[in-house]
Amino acid sequence: MTQTKQTTQKPAYNVWQNVRFMIGHAWHSCKSVLWLCLAVVGVSLGLNLAQLFIAPMVLARVEQHAPLPQLLGTIGFFALVLAILSGLQGYLKENTMYGRVGVRLSIINAISEKACTTSYPNTRDPVTLKLLEKARYACRSNSRPAEHIWETLTQLLLNLAGFSVYLALVSGLNFGLVLAVAATTAVGFFVSRRINEWGYRHREAEATYQKQIQYVRDKAESIHLAKDIRIFGLGSWVEDLYNSALRLYAAFVNRREKIYTRACAVDAVLTLARNSIAYFYLIRLTLAEGLPASQFLLYFSAFSSFSTWVTGILQQATTLRQESLDLSSIQEYLHLPEPFRFEGGQPIPQSDAYELRLDHVSFRYPGTDRLILRDIDLIIRPGEKIAVVGLNGAGKTTLVKILCGFYDPDEGRVLLNGTDIREFNRQDYYRLFSTVFQESSILDITVAETVAQAVENIDMDRVKDCIAKAGLTEKIESLPQGYGAHIGKNIYLDGIEFSGGQTQRLMLARALYKNGPFLVLDEPTAALDPIAENDIYQKYNEMTTGKSSVFISHRLASTRFCDRILFLKDGVIAEEGTHDQLLAQGGGYAKLFDIQARYYQEGRDLDEIQL
Repeated sequence: MTQTKQTTQKPAYNVWQNVRFMIGHAWHSCKSVLWLCLAVVGVSLGLNLAQLFIAPMVLARVEQHAPLPQLLGTIGFFALVLAILSGLQGYLKENTMYGRVGVRLSIINAISEKACTTSYPNTRDPVTLKLLEKARYACRSNSRPAEHIWETLTQLLLNLAGFSVYLALVSGLNFGLVLAVAATTAVGFFVSRRINEWGYRHREAEATYQKQIQYVRDKAESIHLAKDIRIFGLGSWVEDLYNSALRLYAAFVNRREKIYTRACAVDAVLTLARNSIAYFYLIRLTLAEGLPASQFLLYFSAFSSFSTWVTGILQQATTLRQESLDLSSIQEYLHLPEPFRFEGGQPIPQSDAYELRLDHVSFRYPGTDRLILRDIDLIIRPGEKIAVVGLNGAGKTTLVKILCGFYDPDEGRVLLNGTDIREFNRQDYYRLFSTVFQESSILDITVAETVAQAVENIDMDRVKDCIAKAGLTEKIESLPQGYGAHIGKNIYLDGIEFSGGQTQRLMLARALYKNGPFLVLDEPTAALDPIAENDIYQKYNEMTTGKSSVFISHRLASTRFCDRILFLKDGVIAEEGTHDQLLAQGGGYAKLFDIQARYYQEGRDLDEIQL
């Protein structure tokens, strides 16, 4: 666990652009946030002025030997004003929270929508994922910039207004003294800021320590790892990791607090110097010119508050600049360019027969030099069943991702009925595919909702039919809530934990329910036992009737059900044909099939065959 090296990168959006972004977002989602900010500024400034004048005014009445009713009237007037303004300030501050939370939630929704709809390559790009993490972090709580910026802007406006009013009040007394107070305040602020910014400059290191602590904690509490922790006796080891992470973080915090203590010491010295200057001048003025005690109190309080306004302006301006960096991450992510067309484009042709072609396609993953697919030329005819086989790393899953439109090829084209799919709206293109991938997204919802991928207008007869075709009817109907049973235990206490094979069957039922013209199965039987696997194969023809299908499998016995088999090797289609044709050729496919067959036969040496 090492400290993260800090890097400096100029943000894509400046402070004004980010403030304008937030104001625009508030204007469309909750306008009251803007008016309440201005109201809080006005009421807070009025309350501050009332607090400034109450003591000098009462003291002035005493110096004037005013009658008791007049003195009490002055006190009562200010007490009433303070009570009204204090109550109004509390009411406004309490009610500002709801609108600010609403604006933050609307930004979270925008980020989530972008994350769910962005082009697939963005979901695998480390730079984009880091940007998404920063954008989400900026919205994580009430104290994060997506909400706290309203407090920053409110306080900045308040300090600017207070500075203007107090400057008008004290500048007529001695402008040199005003400059001295402002200068010592500014020096103290910038010295303290430089020291205090140590924490901000090392925020990524702190986030790394916190992330490490949270990671170990999550793993220790994970229901999925509970068995391993107990069986392998990992409890003490996990505890040591957690304590180690805590010690590193504690050392970081201890170092930070020592640095902050220096800032407090510098601020105390400069505050003492500033107050001494004001005291010295006002005492001399009192002795030399007979300045009344009430005015002495008024001016000294004004000078003290004047320095507070200056400090406040500088602090809030600094905070705004820091928050702007996080807000810039939000804008950068929301305005992230999309490599795919999601608006406009040609409509998908309405047809009962779609032909899909890879026209001399080559592809490498972003940021790498190695070609995963090289000059692939393939036509998938309407209703054709194709199997894609090969060793790990041959490019099978990548081929499927290209067919499904998750990536565009670096060279060549993907054609749907003769048209480059880049001309279509990519979302419309995705609707053509029903898929089962090795990695599946399972939400804690009901079985029926999982199959239909909907919460309303679910065709239960169709759900049951798809469940039956996937071979999961007996399991589902044995559950107390049947098709309404909840999946997973993260939300519902009565949730069901399916086995790996049952989950794959459920995903197969989901693909069948969608009923796209293309069915793509990436290792659909990987988690099934041989008997269950054979059951799926027997139903394969029924499941793919009227559809074009692409079937990836490591178990070559399954490929005999397909019209055509593609044997991939080193990113190219090395062999092509039916199961019997490829066996007759005696090439790589036949050798791989023979190796797999030997696992079920006695007395044969696997080392005899070389691929």
